[in-house]
Amino acid sequence: MALGLARRGLGNAWPNPAVGCVLVRPDLEGCRDGGGRVVGRGWTQPGGRPHAETEALARAGELARGATAYVTLEPCCHTGQTGPCTEALIAAGIRRVVIAVTDPDDRVAGQGVAALENAGITVDQGLDEPHAREINAGYFTRAAKGRPLVLLKAASSLDGRIAAAGGDSKWVTSDAARARGHLMRAQADAIMVGIGTVQADDPELTCRLPGMDRQSPARVVLDTHLKTPPKGKLVASAKDVPLWVVTVPDSSPEAAETLEKMGAQVVRVAAGSDGRPDPAAVLATLARAGITRLLIEGGGTVAATFLKAGLVDRLAWFHAPVVVGSDGIPAVAPLSVVTMSDALRFERLSMELVGDDILEILAVRPRPA
Repeated sequence: MALGLARRGLGNAWPNPAVGCVLVRPDLEGCRDGGGRVVGRGWTQPGGRPHAETEALARAGELARGATAYVTLEPCCHTGQTGPCTEALIAAGIRRVVIAVTDPDDRVAGQGVAALENAGITVDQGLDEPHAREINAGYFTRAAKGRPLVLLKAASSLDGRIAAAGGDSKWVTSDAARARGHLMRAQADAIMVGIGTVQADDPELTCRLPGMDRQSPARVVLDTHLKTPPKGKLVASAKDVPLWVVTVPDSSPEAAETLEKMGAQVVRVAAGSDGRPDPAAVLATLARAGITRLLIEGGGTVAATFLKAGLVDRLAWFHAPVVVGSDGIPAVAPLSVVTMSDALRFERLSMELVGDDILEILAVRPRPA
């Protein structure tokens, strides 16, 4: 239950992790299996606070005394914008804490467990740890690598085309697949596209699922020469949903001023060897801004850039039952793969039917040393 609650925070808890907490009183009747009664539930709230433990304790009130707390991440023991969750659990009279995974933050990293044990609370660790790590894979990636978890999404024909030869791409996939894509947006901290996609499609890049409009991610555009149209949909909504236009140091200051006056934030990063924003620098900048989960949606050049740089962690690939032909626009630009041993390889995590389409979720397979 706590793991399910944690997922509610995906996309809106950053820069904090998405945590779930369930309080159970083992001495009260409630569950058919004799496991006690749930007296409080909580999950990380939008903006990263209040924390899950604080929410659960507030809902439980006095019933928290003597309870077991099931928490998907080690409770914090430092004072930030809120007080330590360890102190709140101790003060509430919690007797036992079951933790899925240790927090990698240097300010916690086992110290939360120690604080609880020093207060006489029984602590158990590692229950369903792989599941908890996967939910907060972005948080762990940011802590370990200094960049967000990168999920590359593609929606293509069976022969890997995202548009016909004339550029028409509406619609490659079904309504159900597009709805799933919007859910991916809602669960991401930020969504990234290249300027080519902006110019071709004039997208909004928001989540348009019913009731989830407030879960739209920050929008990021890679724009070397600051060609983002000031009258486009992205800029028009920049004051409502964050828009970050990432460019290189020597791009036009006049164009930057125009965009910023309309609510966009222009972010300058070092240029790579191709003169475009360096992908590693882009991700490091996003991580410093608090982004833990980045969804890349397009286009083919951006996909190729991050794949070649080894900066993609997951693929979400929708395959539509349609064939376009080799003159269609490919989902991924050239990767300069000469032999099959040079090809990028992935491990399939799941595969399912979504409407008329097939969705594959894949994880990158590290190259042998």
